[in-house]
Amino acid sequence: MVSKPASHGRPRRRRNPLGAFGALSHLALLVWAILIIGPILWTFLGSFKSNAEIFGDPITLPATYHWDAWGRAFQKAHIGQYMINTVFVVTCSTALTMLLGSMAAYVLARYSFPGNRAIYFLFVSGMTFPVFLALVPLFFVVRNLGLLDTHFGVILVYVAYSLPFTVFFLSAFFKTLPTSVAEAALMDGCSHTRTFFQIMVPMAKPGLVSITIFNILGQWNQYLLPIVLLSGNVEDKWLITQGIANISTNAGYEADWPGLFAALSMAIIPVMIVYIIFQRQIQSGLTSGAVK
Repeated sequence: MVSKPASHGRPRRRRNPLGAFGALSHLALLVWAILIIGPILWTFLGSFKSNAEIFGDPITLPATYHWDAWGRAFQKAHIGQYMINTVFVVTCSTALTMLLGSMAAYVLARYSFPGNRAIYFLFVSGMTFPVFLALVPLFFVVRNLGLLDTHFGVILVYVAYSLPFTVFFLSAFFKTLPTSVAEAALMDGCSHTRTFFQIMVPMAKPGLVSITIFNILGQWNQYLLPIVLLSGNVEDKWLITQGIANISTNAGYEADWPGLFAALSMAIIPVMIVYIIFQRQIQSGLTSGAVK
């Protein structure tokens, strides 16, 4: 009989495959989270404080939670109107961007035709061009079209600004989808348009949701383009970033820092809610291409 080696009775500990690198990574993520969450939390708490509390001991909790700063920011500073304008502009521009960008990306990814690569690289080159270099010619183009100081002009510029990254991202995503399903649909008599909207778009839902959220965040936080395309003469058409900048300027003269923090909180909270709701869809959209 073959004797079995005697066990010492102590289970072997599994060594951490990441080791010191994993510990440093977690430490870096912790520091990064504190740097991001700290200012947001400080801004939110500052909206409930008085000026004396903000400048006296800014890192403590407010003694009494005052909501009057939120009312001043919403009514006196017209943050409510600016948010309505921003929601309208971002909704229209994002919808148009996703419609045009997804169709362009699908054609560039799934069909071969002369000039395919040239058109694709033309879209990609748009990401390398800083937007502030085009502000002056963009101003004159929009003015010549008669769209200056209008939301429609801002929407068109937002669409052109967001299309390069949308096409770049979705083109790579559409290439990962199986071709057998689309070929079967075409053999069953589906047109190219019907195949795209009823078959390929549902299959590409994770990627579409991810890039939609990225476009919403980018357009919601855009500042340079509204400043150029919406002048100070049309204050009722301003977007949220213009309103925040105006409140920030006036806060120095009126000493209404709680009102400024309340306005900032109003601008931050909707974006945070959207990201929290669609967090899993964003992560799945970013990783599904690599998994496939």
